[in-house]
Amino acid sequence: MTDNAARRGTSTSALVLERQGIEVVAETDRTAHPRDLFWPWFAANISVFGMSYGTWILGFGISFVQATIVGIAGAIISFILCGLVAIAGKRGSAPTMVLSRAAFGVHGQKLPGIISWIVSIGWETILAILAVLATATVFEALGVGVGTELKILASGVIAALIVTASVLGYHTIMKLQSILTWATGIMTLLFLALVLPSVNFAAVFSIPHGSLGQTLGAFAMVLTGFGLGWINISADWSRYQSRTASDRSIVFWNTLGGASAPVLLVVAGLLLAGSDSSLLDKIGSDPVGALTLLLPSWALIPFWLTAVLSLISGAVLGIYSSGLTLLSLGIKLPRPVAAGIDGLLLTIGTIYVVFFAPDFKGPFESFLLTLGVPLAAWAGIMIADTLRRKREYADAELFDPQGRYGAFDWISLGTFVTAIAVGWGMVVNLPWQGYLMEPLRLAFYNEAEGYWEGDWGYANLGILFALVFSFLVTYFARAGKIRRQEAQS
Repeated sequence: MTDNAARRGTSTSALVLERQGIEVVAETDRTAHPRDLFWPWFAANISVFGMSYGTWILGFGISFVQATIVGIAGAIISFILCGLVAIAGKRGSAPTMVLSRAAFGVHGQKLPGIISWIVSIGWETILAILAVLATATVFEALGVGVGTELKILASGVIAALIVTASVLGYHTIMKLQSILTWATGIMTLLFLALVLPSVNFAAVFSIPHGSLGQTLGAFAMVLTGFGLGWINISADWSRYQSRTASDRSIVFWNTLGGASAPVLLVVAGLLLAGSDSSLLDKIGSDPVGALTLLLPSWALIPFWLTAVLSLISGAVLGIYSSGLTLLSLGIKLPRPVAAGIDGLLLTIGTIYVVFFAPDFKGPFESFLLTLGVPLAAWAGIMIADTLRRKREYADAELFDPQGRYGAFDWISLGTFVTAIAVGWGMVVNLPWQGYLMEPLRLAFYNEAEGYWEGDWGYANLGILFALVFSFLVTYFARAGKIRRQEAQS
């Protein structure tokens, strides 16, 4: 280990505390290879939770064929976008929210940074909640019984595992993810082998086709639920790459690792949901645990271990990165302490939903679609900024508001706020949203029945608008400014 690596705790051995914070990774520590990106993204997305998306996609009222196209295309495209942002990590060797300062300004970045931190906290909490709910369901199916004490114990143990791995840091996580990839991958294939024989293909292919609006609504949900949900942390995992690594390789391995499992799991979920319409309601309250009803009793423990480990794997990525995001906002704490604070919030959120929320689906959809709009707006800006740049970042000036990136980039900030304001007006998950649906004649609210009428009512157009609008404005409006920044010596 080099002296610098020892100081930063970046040994390639496992269980070594990483002391690297948001500062630029030293050149001697940039030893990762593009293929290494496969492990964290595959392990985080092999979760059987991905099968639940099959049920929710069909809930938009589209056919199996339409849903299959939406699921496959949405997963692949979303992780390609994730890979494009990962290029910035390779070029700048710093966390995602630090590199985003080049687009928003050193201080201006704090606005999307706060949203990014909330998104990361939300995702890690959701995955922990699913692990606790799955534990309760499996133990109940085994006849052990489920009481308050068991749920509290499960919440504490799962939170402790997630926090411990995230506090240890990058190299420990990468090592654990490579192990979990094989373990959870094999067990997931076993699960599929047990449940797929029960598929009723006649029922699956008899599901009628839906409209374009319904199809786009499902596509936006898949886009947000997979790669777009991770995009705000994607450069965190590529910052240890050599700056000579191929951009195409970064995108390829990021996409292959992230999308390969969801593509398989979503299609499997579609087949199961299409065979049993009652699965939709069951998954609404316990997305992972509901799948246990399809298994023989001897397979429950292996299924439980697979589900919990895969969910913990995803949560570890989220809490590690949320700690980095917290530091990027100017909070003066060691990275392990920041991760510990996020772990406390995770535990509180998990206990609230497990014990007090009426179901899982409601809070999950509210989180996914409401925060999906600002996340899409940031992603469009960051992707356009990354594609426009041809050179490495000026490392020191990412931390200097007087440098070439400035304190505030008003074009990016204006684009970000505008995309959010319009985007929230075209999604209808919460009562205060959808305020542009009727003025734009996209849909009309039926107050008597309590739902939106029209083909575009639940198309989630706000997410797609925010992504495309922010990308186009940034790509063209900031082109000259980016050239001037890169022209400076």
